[in-house]
Amino acid sequence: MQRISTPCVSFCWIDPDHGLCEGCGRTGDEVANWGFITEDQRLAIMAELKQRLAGALAAKAQAASAAQ
Repeated sequence: MQRISTPCVSFCWIDPDHGLCEGCGRTGDEVANWGFITEDQRLAIMAELKQRLAGALAAKAQAASAAQ
């Protein structure tokens, strides 16, 4: 049995503000369906996670700054 690729860092919490896992950057649906998608699909998602999470966190910080 082949192991599947995963970006999981064992810190799973879906932030309700941006809908992404704070640990890896996946959506709740991606986390739930990870074992059912193809390896090519997993690799494509993993390629964008760092940028996706950085953008979401920057937007959250900007919103917090604007609220002050």
